[in-house]
Amino acid sequence: MTEFRTIVDQPYAYLQKLKNQNGKKTVGYVCSYTPEEVILAAGAHPARFFGTKQQIHLADSHLQSYSCSVVRGVLEEGLSGRIGFLDGMIFPHTCDSIQRLSDIWRMNIPFGFHLDLVLPVKLNTPSARDYMADVLKKFRTDLGRALQADITDDALRKAIKTMNAIRQSILEIYELRSRNPRLMSGADLYTLVRAAMIMDRERLAEMLAETVLEMKAKAAGVEEDGSLKRIVLAGGICNHPDIYPMIEDAGGAVVWDDFCTGARYFAEPVSEEGDPVAGIAGRLLRRVICPAKHAGLDRRAKHIIRLAQEHNARGVIFLLFKFCDPHAFDYPDIKKSMDAAGIPVLLLEIEDPLPGEGQLRTRFEAFLEMV
Repeated sequence: MTEFRTIVDQPYAYLQKLKNQNGKKTVGYVCSYTPEEVILAAGAHPARFFGTKQQIHLADSHLQSYSCSVVRGVLEEGLSGRIGFLDGMIFPHTCDSIQRLSDIWRMNIPFGFHLDLVLPVKLNTPSARDYMADVLKKFRTDLGRALQADITDDALRKAIKTMNAIRQSILEIYELRSRNPRLMSGADLYTLVRAAMIMDRERLAEMLAETVLEMKAKAAGVEEDGSLKRIVLAGGICNHPDIYPMIEDAGGAVVWDDFCTGARYFAEPVSEEGDPVAGIAGRLLRRVICPAKHAGLDRRAKHIIRLAQEHNARGVIFLLFKFCDPHAFDYPDIKKSMDAAGIPVLLLEIEDPLPGEGQLRTRFEAFLEMV
C-alpha cells in the first residue's frame, strides 16, 4: 500500500514525475463518466481531480461560497497554477456545477486545451445508445486533434483491455472485503481506489492483480468476524478517508459503497467484441447512474437497496456534499424506498473540511447502536 499512499498524498508530484519519465501528455477530468479508454488510446495519461486541500480564495471571484466545494476546489487548483502541468481538461455534461466550471475554466485557465463531452442525460431511450456513440465518436476526433494523435481502433481495444483488467481487480478486492472486512481497512481501500484514478494504468493493473492474490492468500487464514456491523456508504464523491476508521472504531465495517470515486468507477466492463466506441458507449449506458443522469425514477434506489441486501448490510450512511443539488433532490425518494425496505439510513451533510471529529464519531456510534 505504500506506493498507493504516496501517490494519493502527493498526486501532483507523482503526475509531474510520470510525465517527465514517459513523456506522455496529462489530461485531467472531474467525473467518472469520462471515457478513460479514449485518453489512453491517444497515448495520454488520464488523471482525475477531486477538489483541493488548500484554502479556497481565488475561486471565490468566480463561484459563490454556496457552490459545491469540489467544483470550487478544482477551480482553485487551476487558477493557482498548481496543476499547470496539465495538457488539457475534459468536462463531461453532468451536473450544473460541473457545466458552469467548464465555462469558467475555458475563459480563465491559460494552460492546456478544453473539451466538453456532452453526454445524453436520459439513458433509457432507444435513441440514447446512438446518441452516446455519436458523442463519443466526436470526442475521439476532438481529443485526437487536441493531442495531435491518431486514435486507432487497435489502440482503443488495448486500452479497453487494460481498463477492464483494472475494473475486474478492484471488483474482486471489494468482494473479498465484503466477505471479510478485516482483510483490508476502509482507509486503505479508499486510498487504493483514489490512486487508481491518478496513477499509470499499466502499472496500476499489475499492482492490483498482485493485491488480489495477496488478499486471497490472506483470506485463507483469516476467520470472518460476525460481530461487525456491516454498512454501505452512498453519495457522490468521498474525499474523507477519516470517515472509515471512525466507523470501524464504533464497531462497524464499510462493506460496499455507491460513490463515483468508489464502486461506480469500476462498475460494468466494456465489451471487447465489435466496435470499441460502441462498447464504451454501452458501458456508460449500463453502469449505475448518478443523480445527474436519468434511467427510471427508482433505478438508483433499487440499486442501493440491492447493495445493502446482497452484502448483508445493517444500514446505509449517505454522505451528502453541502450544496450538491442533484444528490439533495435525489435523497428524499431514496429514503422513502429505504424505509419501505426496512433498511436504516443515516444522512450526513459534509463539506471540505469535515465537521469536528467528535461530532461525527457521536453520530456514527449512535447509528451503529441503533442498527
